[in-house]
Amino acid sequence: MLSELFDLLQKFPYQTAEVDGVKVRYQYGAVMINLQTPRLILRDYTEKDFEAYSRLKMDAETMYYLQDIQLHPVEEARRDFAEVLSDMKSPERKFYFCHMELKDTHEQVGSIGYTVEADTPVGKLVHLGYFTYPRHWGNGYTSEALKKVLEYAFTQDNVYRVTTGCLAENKGSERVMQKNGLIKEAEHIDYEWHDGKMKTRLEYQLLKHEWEQLQKTL
Repeated sequence: MLSELFDLLQKFPYQTAEVDGVKVRYQYGAVMINLQTPRLILRDYTEKDFEAYSRLKMDAETMYYLQDIQLHPVEEARRDFAEVLSDMKSPERKFYFCHMELKDTHEQVGSIGYTVEADTPVGKLVHLGYFTYPRHWGNGYTSEALKKVLEYAFTQDNVYRVTTGCLAENKGSERVMQKNGLIKEAEHIDYEWHDGKMKTRLEYQLLKHEWEQLQKTL
């Protein structure tokens, strides 16, 4: 199937295939992610998304708990976005963060995805992250998006283990992890300096076989 798609690319710049409900868009030999949930579209960034990408990652309230990756000058945002687009074309892609938007209005909700930390004989070990505009908090969008991202990771991208975490005070983020079956692995007391004081950090994880077992109970 993939060989046929790549043959078609010689004639057409873009092709889209759907496997088990997952839409994958091919562009010049690169795999473009395009996932859909009942209310959301999760897709790879394109060159036209720079303004939305930079606005999101420069928003202080959105990035309050992710200040280490918050962007500030526009020049920094341009460099960061260029690296994202370049990495997407690499056969050893590491960054799988998607633009998250509402399906009905295409309004940007935030971003969600993971970074590949290692590619082992049993599969990829990845670290998950997500951040959304405060006006969209409390609607269940991130939980809905994470469910689809985990499905893609474990069934389409050869992921073996997903890890993530949050500060203990960030109850909303922890609930997203719990709703999707992630398992609490550690609690580090006074672990991270944040906003002028030491704070406790929680670590969560999920293995592929644990996710598969969870699907049998749904």
